[in-house]
Amino acid sequence: MSRRLSFSEAWDLVRSREEVLDAGVTERELAAAVAHGRLRRVHRGAYVDAEVWDELWPEGRQLVRVCAVRRASPGGGPVFSHLSAAALWGLPLVGPIRDDVHTAIRSRRHTRTEAGVVRHQMMLDEGDVVRRHGLRCTSLARTVFDLARLLRPEAVVAAGDAALRMVSVDGHEVDPDAVAAWRAEVEGLCAPGLRGVRRARWIGVFADGRAKLPGESVSRLQLHRLGFRDIDLQVPLVGSDGARYFADFGFPRSRAFGEFDGEDKYRDAELRTMPTAADAVMAEKHREDEIRGVTGWRVVRWGSRHIRTPEDLGRRLAAFGIRPPG
Repeated sequence: MSRRLSFSEAWDLVRSREEVLDAGVTERELAAAVAHGRLRRVHRGAYVDAEVWDELWPEGRQLVRVCAVRRASPGGGPVFSHLSAAALWGLPLVGPIRDDVHTAIRSRRHTRTEAGVVRHQMMLDEGDVVRRHGLRCTSLARTVFDLARLLRPEAVVAAGDAALRMVSVDGHEVDPDAVAAWRAEVEGLCAPGLRGVRRARWIGVFADGRAKLPGESVSRLQLHRLGFRDIDLQVPLVGSDGARYFADFGFPRSRAFGEFDGEDKYRDAELRTMPTAADAVMAEKHREDEIRGVTGWRVVRWGSRHIRTPEDLGRRLAAFGIRPPG
């Protein structure tokens, strides 16, 4: 099962060629370990245990490669950008993601890739570069701006929602001033004539920090593509037991709530609030019973397979009588 990774864990996972050899491994044994898949080469002269690597989310793999590149870089190291900055910020990376590490360079040479490192020729203002975990990277807003110009919409929405949540949401409370400031910061980066600037401007408006998981973000996008405009997120409810609950999506016209059910909600100990997966399932059943009981509304669930396309999600909702207006 895939798992998340902290920066310190990622840093400690990377072993240089010298460290591997100092542990008593011969050159021949090192080559054999790589050839037979026991070690994974993540950068020139940098290795990770392959079994651990196979368990990592795309964000974790990117973070490991960032650490490997930084460890091999002289001086203050590069300015990490795009996917690499996203990994340093802890933003989700949705969909097929290449393993290349992304850095920013201030030169007149065109963007180029060498040894798995993409070097982007970029004009960065002083405020566009910050430190994250001691490494230099693009600011949160600049990172989302750059991702919007590089990735497909599903990945951009997941990252944009997570970034806005990071700066404007505390628990379930949204700070409207922080939302406005973040949107203004993204809009300020949208200079006319830049490639992909329309999508960057769009994500600055469309992002919503109330979406808690990437699957909820992609669901939002597919619902928008289907024509839904009257849905609400994280709808607050009080159960008959006096407990406060939140429904992922509300469909007022259909008198229904929607719940995105990613497996990780139950299987990943970092995401669930209960000790075991079985406990999490039972708690979720109780929550759904309470929501139905106090509102009389239906609860419709969908999973990752239902949000691959708008049509997939549309069919799932239509089976329960939920359709967009018009």
